[in-house]
Amino acid sequence: MTIIVEVCIDSIQSLSIAQQAGADRIELCASLKLGGLTPSKGTLYQAMQQARVPVYAIIRPREGDFVYTSDEAEVMLRDIAAARQAGCQGVVIGALRPDGALDLTLLDAMLTEARGMGVTFHRAFDHCTEPMAALDALVARPAVERILTSGGAPHAMQGKAQLKTWVDYLRHTSLRIMPGAGITPDNAAEIIAHTGARDIHLSARTTKASSSHTQAVTTMGEKDESGYPITDPVQVRAVKQAVSRFNQYEIR
Repeated sequence: MTIIVEVCIDSIQSLSIAQQAGADRIELCASLKLGGLTPSKGTLYQAMQQARVPVYAIIRPREGDFVYTSDEAEVMLRDIAAARQAGCQGVVIGALRPDGALDLTLLDAMLTEARGMGVTFHRAFDHCTEPMAALDALVARPAVERILTSGGAPHAMQGKAQLKTWVDYLRHTSLRIMPGAGITPDNAAEIIAHTGARDIHLSARTTKASSSHTQAVTTMGEKDESGYPITDPVQVRAVKQAVSRFNQYEIR
């Protein structure tokens, strides 16, 4: 069984790096420092011109919680349509009600808009107040292929026991658990071995120094502009190597 290594990126530079380092699938975002927001239409189209592996675009119109207004819901539906038009293989979605349950009305609307595309439910799942009920609801929606989750913990290593419980619960369904958050070359193999998951998700970020020859007096927002985040190919290759031994046999 092949372990799929998904790398989340927020720039065209990172797409090229991640692909060359061996990423099996890309989650395309903007602003990973904010947890990942919907990429621009220009980024979508440019990415799909260069992509050699499946690209899933995150559909998240703002930072913060996952409880959306009707206007935000309309934005998300239009963004799914844009991802389809750009040629993305899938989208990464999620929405909750104020009580922490899945917003099934909005979820179903997004699944209808994404019909024919792959779908990942993102880490809004880690904010669900009743995750087992959420699992059942997502199993009942076969268009959802996988859930990106840390097991409800800050990092996947801390949530690995819960991740295993969910992987086991879904064993005879088509829905898969994809561990994410804090995945590194040092823990990727342990998380796969412990949980039995068949996908793993990481950002593998490092900082690239700015190529500007000037020193800005002001900044755009609150961030340091002496550099910017970019995918580290060393980390991607190391994770690929760490999980490669699991590709020789069926995980049970």
